Amino acid sequence: MSKPSFWWEPAAHAEKRRFLTARAALAKAARGFFDARGFIEADTAVLQISPGNETHISAFATEMIAPDEARSRLYLHSSPEFALKKLLAAGEDKIFSLGHVFRNRERGPLHHPEFTMLEWYRTNAPYTALFTDCRELLAIAAEAGQTDTFRYRDATANAFAEPEILTVADAFRRYAGVDLLQTYDAQSCDRNALADRTAALGLRVVDDDTWSDLFSKILSARIEPNLGHGRATLLVDYPAPEAALARLKDDTRFAERFELYSCGVELANGFGELTDANEQRARFIGDMIARERIYGDAYPIDEDFLAAIAQMPPSCGIALGFDRLVMLATGARRIEDVLWTPIADSGTAR
Repeated sequence: MSKPSFWWEPAAHAEKRRFLTARAALAKAARGFFDARGFIEADTAVLQISPGNETHISAFATEMIAPDEARSRLYLHSSPEFALKKLLAAGEDKIFSLGHVFRNRERGPLHHPEFTMLEWYRTNAPYTALFTDCRELLAIAAEAGQTDTFRYRDATANAFAEPEILTVADAFRRYAGVDLLQTYDAQSCDRNALADRTAALGLRVVDDDTWSDLFSKILSARIEPNLGHGRATLLVDYPAPEAALARLKDDTRFAERFELYSCGVELANGFGELTDANEQRARFIGDMIARERIYGDAYPIDEDFLAAIAQMPPSCGIALGFDRLVMLATGARRIEDVLWTPIADSGTAR
């Protein structure tokens, strides 16, 4: 039986060095991309009083000890979103961040507990401006990776092709045969109707699944694997119950939220940003109630954040998984292959 390989051993490092040099080139290109468009890079703090309040994003907690021995709970941020939006309220108008974020309960070929997020915001711009940013950034990434084709496993996509724009409702009809709009409207969701459709697809349904739980099951199992083949996909018009931190459209069944996919891989999540603090508070509370039910814990709400978004100008913003973009541009099969210093699994060398 061969000895396990540590990432820092010369032979193991040499195997993935081409991915790492491409990563460095892509990071440089990304910063140049934003610099050329008048953005400023913001270096945000990692320690926050709240890691975010989305139901299925789990955090790492730590404790701050003051000189007088007073102790307080802090969290490693799961995104720089709260800090960046506070900077928008402070008067910044075009900002981006390229830095490490942390998410617990996540490990796999596309997930790592510590990873790099590229996040950027524009004030007084429609969220569709982010579509152009995404298209241009994909091309920049391909050039940095010296390729014209993104790859993940057996899927490929032309990195320079105009992305397909596909609504969530159309994607559910096309890939799952589900008429999603028959299961919710602007006021309510028909959980049982979506449960019937989920079960008909052969997916497991349990009694405490909510409409959102069922939506996510169909999305991950039947929709996402089919997106971004041949060219990138912008999945738009998310249902209002899945708005997260996005504002609603004039047709309030839908949110100004979209996601970017390539080769079946989710790359980015973008919003026309919600600036109604009362509505955002209500969403956070609902998500934390759901989190308590599912995971047995919940996170505090950052009151400063709610105060800031009430003063924030109309804005759009997006968070992109930088490591995943490097993977697609290099053909790497696991996220650890594009990380300089991956975290070892407990009890393993990798």
